[in-house]
Amino acid sequence: MSDKTSHDSDVSFIRALAELLNQNDLTELQVKRDYGENDSLNVRVSRAREVVQQMSMPQQPHYNAAPAPQPAAANPAPAAPSAPAAASEDPASHPGAVTSPMVGTAYMQAEPGTPPFVSVGSQVKEGDTLLIIEAMKTMNQIPAPRAGTVKRILIEDGSPVEFGAPLMIIE
Repeated sequence: MSDKTSHDSDVSFIRALAELLNQNDLTELQVKRDYGENDSLNVRVSRAREVVQQMSMPQQPHYNAAPAPQPAAANPAPAAPSAPAAASEDPASHPGAVTSPMVGTAYMQAEPGTPPFVSVGSQVKEGDTLLIIEAMKTMNQIPAPRAGTVKRILIEDGSPVEFGAPLMIIE
């Protein structure tokens, strides 16, 4: 009977984690629950469907920027416009890409109504704050990994980001 009670408790715990995942628009959640010596429960709840949708969200601004190179690509003579089009297809492969170190919600400014930390064309030094990612009610400042100029911002303020997703390009 106590095993059934423990099992029911675990099922309720997993359901609560799934609700937490949905309520906070997370794609993955992993928890270890210790009951005692040599007795624990490891739970990983994830939504693969959402990863595809969220990974496409940072690319939406590029879709708006991409139509300009497409007409130029129809004309095979100029080779230069095709290089930016290739770079916009996979910004994560760009050598100046700054990627997200965590899953969360990205904010471009410290508080609503304040100026953003950086904008396209901003000069940054290594360690300057680029943006904030809120994860589990904690605001995490994301520093510039190198000095340079912000060439592109790949996310929108308040948008969800995945671990490893490209956030901006610094050259």
